[in-house]
Amino acid sequence: MTADRAPDPDPHPDHAATDPFDATMVPALPCRDIDELRDFWTALGFDVTYRQLRPNPYLAVRRGGVDVHYFGLDGIEPQDSYSTCIVVVEDTEPVFEAFAAGLRARYGRLPLTGFPRITRPRRRANAGGTTGFSLVDPAGNWVRVMRRSPAAAAPATDAAGASAVDAYAARPEGRLARALDDAVVQADSHGDPVQARKILAGALRRAGDDADAADRVRALAYLAELTVRAGDPDAARTHLDDLDALAGDLAPDVRAAVEQTLAEAADLRTALPG
Repeated sequence: MTADRAPDPDPHPDHAATDPFDATMVPALPCRDIDELRDFWTALGFDVTYRQLRPNPYLAVRRGGVDVHYFGLDGIEPQDSYSTCIVVVEDTEPVFEAFAAGLRARYGRLPLTGFPRITRPRRRANAGGTTGFSLVDPAGNWVRVMRRSPAAAAPATDAAGASAVDAYAARPEGRLARALDDAVVQADSHGDPVQARKILAGALRRAGDDADAADRVRALAYLAELTVRAGDPDAARTHLDDLDALAGDLAPDVRAAVEQTLAEAADLRTALPG
């Protein structure tokens, strides 16, 4: 049996209190063509930090503190991808605007369907109510951009001790607002705009004219987007027409509260085919 001995002295005493997991973790995502991803990300303001074709295709891009790596994988189809990563930022809006500007410059529009595509920043009920959006790259990988939650700074506890592990936000008042929360989770988190459309269309139909006006505006605007994402632009026009009619009767304070939503709906109309 060997005797216990004192540990070796720390060669870097200033690091004694450093968490060994205070580190950087970088996602490596699959793709068929690394140069397609290179062109995509450089259009969004990223720099190429590494590229090789042999012995295996590999690409690394970076902007600020965001690194994304890709490895070539033959036979992978974008629609079959299950790969994803999460980017946590202080504010999702400027990140979205930077991505949107790059996408519009490259594709002439903000792509809502196909590959690549993007969603807008919205409250995510399944992420504690923080805002988030998703960018799906040309290879079908989901890059999920989320706003840092204040709760993230606090240590998590298990369900027996506290509810910190329960990431679902408190439900808003009003059935239509709750349906909007559910639709966002289905479409923007789970990638199912068809089911989200059913949820929101049914809620709007049941609510009628009695629902809160601001909730109706937000629900109609999102329903119009969902119909585009579900491949039904004609229905989107109908929903946008209904939204325009509703907007004309809004009280000034309500209109001010939904001004951004109305602007996004107008942007959606300009992107409709025909």
